Amino acid sequence: MTLTRISLAQFRSWPRLDLELDRRPLAIFGPNGSGKTNILEAVSMLAPGRGLRGAGAPEQARQGKDSGWRIRAQIGDRQVETAAPPGQTRAVTIDEKQMPQTALGRMIRIVWLVPAMDRLWTDPPEARRRFLDRVTLSLFPDHAELSLSYDKAMRERNRLLKDQVGDAGWYRALEARMAETGAALTRNRQQALVAIMSAQDAVATGFPAASLTLLPGEGQACDTDPSSIAARLDTMRPRDLAAGRSLSGPHRADLGASWGPQDMPAALSSTGEQKALLLSLMLANARALADQPVVLLLDEVAAHLDSDRRAALYDQICALPAQSLLTGTGSELFDAFGPRARRLAITRHDGASRVQEAA
Repeated sequence: MTLTRISLAQFRSWPRLDLELDRRPLAIFGPNGSGKTNILEAVSMLAPGRGLRGAGAPEQARQGKDSGWRIRAQIGDRQVETAAPPGQTRAVTIDEKQMPQTALGRMIRIVWLVPAMDRLWTDPPEARRRFLDRVTLSLFPDHAELSLSYDKAMRERNRLLKDQVGDAGWYRALEARMAETGAALTRNRQQALVAIMSAQDAVATGFPAASLTLLPGEGQACDTDPSSIAARLDTMRPRDLAAGRSLSGPHRADLGASWGPQDMPAALSSTGEQKALLLSLMLANARALADQPVVLLLDEVAAHLDSDRRAALYDQICALPAQSLLTGTGSELFDAFGPRARRLAITRHDGASRVQEAA
């Protein structure tokens, strides 16, 4: 099952775009602000969640927040549409039947790397948690439902805590749900890290392989025993009441990474090595999904790589069992692909993006 066609209407800078896709890597180039990343963002909206920019639906409409947009795609023999009509939230239909966003994660797995993620290893823990959960979701589609269930129970518990409700009976059912879903979330995260590290070790890529660890942060966030989690929530309730929020659980987890024979922490590595580590993880993520349909989105990925590493990256992309879309400011950034990649030139005129097939 592959993504063979995507059509945009009033999405970001594109009044309309109809794009046919095949298995070749697609190199999209053009000046900054021309609309390259908007194509990648549209593809990322074929996954559950808010896409690679994390934007709300009103922000993605070309004509402003009071207008709407639509994305249609052909994935295998399935017709997929996701749209945000004016003033409404995003909806998903598959073969003309309305479906939850989580259904998208069972059709195709979409993995991305964008420049904002270059700060991942120095950002606060919540950024690494989001990254980890996106990787985990690509491997375990049930992770989305578990996250939603856990977050809903935690929000209700936090409301009780904020209102200083002291009766334990109000908390028990919520804490039991947090314990069950929290343990499952942590198991998924741990299994995802094992899968990524195994995929890294399986292939020599020219990029550093990271040793990944799920860190408990400040909230004993790595527990996979529901009864232990429930007991901790009960014990910590007085402290949580004082804070007005839940201080323990998988929502406080962090991702640790180190590399090389000296186990250099990612946060202490050079900017170039941090970027290389991220690329290594993205390549491993795609390889770990070898039995699934995968689309890999790499935004401005080549700009800060030397020529040798750029060539190594393109060799790995061509070897992946995945569709790949890349962006860059100039066609020369993709010369190392040679004839293996298809190229699109993007320009912008009168506020609208335009596309042209390039040699």
